Amino acid sequence: MSALRTAWDELVGLFVDDGALAGLLVLWCAAVGGLVLVAHPAPAVAGALLAVGCVVALLASVLRAARR
Repeated sequence: MSALRTAWDELVGLFVDDGALAGLLVLWCAAVGGLVLVAHPAPAVAGALLAVGCVVALLASVLRAARR
């Protein structure tokens, strides 16, 4: 069982290095998707919100990692 757990952790680690970053990006994408469904903004506005939010999340993750 320990070998399965180790293999699973390694597989997940290939795709998710920082769980907080991954979670924040999923939440941000869901929030922007919900906004698009409800408010129907222009595609350029929705794209800009998505891009800026992802960049901010990445910068926050980098700054948090730099402090460690």
